[in-house]
Amino acid sequence: MADFLLIHGSGHGAWCWRDVLPRLTSGGHHARAIDLPGHGADKTPVDDLTLEHYTNAILAAIDTPVILVGHSLAGMAISAAAEKQPEMISRLVYLTAWAPKDGQSALDIRRASNSEALLKAMVQSPDRLSTSFAPEMLNALFYHDCPPGTLEYAMANLCPEPIAPSKSAVRLGANYASVARSYIRCMDDRAIAPEYQVTMSQNWPKHDLYNMPCAHSPFFAQPGKLAQILFQIAEDI
Repeated sequence: MADFLLIHGSGHGAWCWRDVLPRLTSGGHHARAIDLPGHGADKTPVDDLTLEHYTNAILAAIDTPVILVGHSLAGMAISAAAEKQPEMISRLVYLTAWAPKDGQSALDIRRASNSEALLKAMVQSPDRLSTSFAPEMLNALFYHDCPPGTLEYAMANLCPEPIAPSKSAVRLGANYASVARSYIRCMDDRAIAPEYQVTMSQNWPKHDLYNMPCAHSPFFAQPGKLAQILFQIAEDI
């Protein structure tokens, strides 16, 4: 039995894993999701948040080694967690996520990826401390291939994303390198270009790479397929 810890991306929360968690547990695994600080039920003020807060929240949720799954922006925090406490992570899984190199910030990667659609959808708050997604762009960017009702569910739960964590460079060394990694590419992604997902994971072992024929929200679009891939990853550990 594997222990999965699922980490949401920008503006989301543990709520986005609602359709994946029961599939993982029905398959005999232990699975849970957390709200990062300032997201979901966690009401930490936006102006207090850093990437280190995200990293520490992830590590605080781990008692025994886990398969740590990070979606989108969470690729930064799960990488930092692996560098900080590699012994607590049996494998990192990047789900259409930023996979940083040493010294990169999420802002650096976003610029390098030429993610124009994503950038156009991000609306900065008046105090310049956070961004939110433009409501009129949400469906086309994130949920166009998801079941009816997904957009409404997401809009009721999405929250602003602090800017500061995305500006923080991640320092990665031997600890991070010692942790096994898998990458799940979403080949119809309109937020993080599929070709850039390939670029970020191009030198990884082929058996650690998976493709899904969906967009940026596989937990809603294809939760069963996503669970099956996670089952396979668990079996390979």
